[in-house]
Amino acid sequence: MSFWRKEVIDPALDHETAAHVREQQEWIAREPQNPRPWYNLAQLYRMQWKQEEALALLLEAVRLDDTFADAHVALTEIYAVRDDYEAARRHASKAEEHGNPRGVELLRRHGISEP
Repeated sequence: MSFWRKEVIDPALDHETAAHVREQQEWIAREPQNPRPWYNLAQLYRMQWKQEEALALLLEAVRLDDTFADAHVALTEIYAVRDDYEAARRHASKAEEHGNPRGVELLRRHGISEP
């Protein structure tokens, strides 16, 4: 069994995740200008291996609030995995600028902090 592959999902966990997804979608419908539910939904999608959907949601979160450091860190992680280091560095820098150094630390730890 590979750690990185999607394996059999516990039906109870899958049901609970689906409930959380619906909750975030409803929040977005009520408050489309609030970046928090966009970020939360992206994190749920990342757990479900829906990386493209998560990326789009995170980009919307930072479009709504460019100071949303946690969303910039999540974007750093996604772009680093995709080997898009320029984008990863850009989002890591934004996150650090707004109080969250985790993206910069991640890139430094993996030797990709400088161009």
